[in-house]
Amino acid sequence: MAKSSWAPFPKPDKAFDYAGDKLAKAWPKLHAGDQEPFPDDKHVAKLIKANPALGKDAGKLAAQLQDAWRAFHRGDFHEAYDAGVALKALGASVAIKAGGIHATYLVDNDKDKIARYEALAKLADTAVAALPDEANSHYRRAFALGRYSQCISITKALAQGIAGKVKESLDNTLKLAPKHAEARTALGLYHAEIVGKVGGMLAKLTYGASAGEAEKQLKEALKLTPDSPIAHVEYANALLLLHGDKQEDAAAEAYAKAAKLKPKDAMEALDAAFAKDQIE
Repeated sequence: MAKSSWAPFPKPDKAFDYAGDKLAKAWPKLHAGDQEPFPDDKHVAKLIKANPALGKDAGKLAAQLQDAWRAFHRGDFHEAYDAGVALKALGASVAIKAGGIHATYLVDNDKDKIARYEALAKLADTAVAALPDEANSHYRRAFALGRYSQCISITKALAQGIAGKVKESLDNTLKLAPKHAEARTALGLYHAEIVGKVGGMLAKLTYGASAGEAEKQLKEALKLTPDSPIAHVEYANALLLLHGDKQEDAAAEAYAKAAKLKPKDAMEALDAAFAKDQIE
């Protein structure tokens, strides 16, 4: 992907620099939402054992993977993406998260966004094939396809069968990692977007989607990660999709909560800034 298409992160902060041992210490909080395992030698060795084609030197690969995540957390999204891609399926999780978060907030052109999400979905497919027992192989596929579907309209996405692929990937994620808050948020939004587009009865009959399930999954995500801005942002988005103006106040309250949370990294800073924009 061309360097020119990667606008820089606009809110650099020393607090987002997890150099050295800081990364491992902060990891449980940084990854409460996506349940990404810390990429130490032991974990990388386990992945290589599962798929020897991914490399040999677990220590070296673990160090490279940790650096890619450091770049992601401080907002060097292009660096994180490139480093992740270079590590093949081992780095797909960080590459897709970096490329996807950057596209969500820092790419304005829809055509460029679509091209980015298509590339990320292909990368996710390789990760699913190479490491099917990793929850985030499936979650990143759902994330990339979900963001892509939001760019092309839910109607087109339903016609192309993308909704089914997103649902399948989220179900696989939650089988492997039941406490995956970001997958619960995404599943809640999946239900909300379909109900919002086709109406309650058709959503239930054709896609098995319902407003009740949307709210259940989103509330579960909030319970798992109450200090994650995106959990509140997507809860607000879902309320507006499902209820429109009737739930405007509750949505504004959820955006306000997200905006007040102290971001732990670049992604959360962008999530919180987005929430703030919704209420100003």
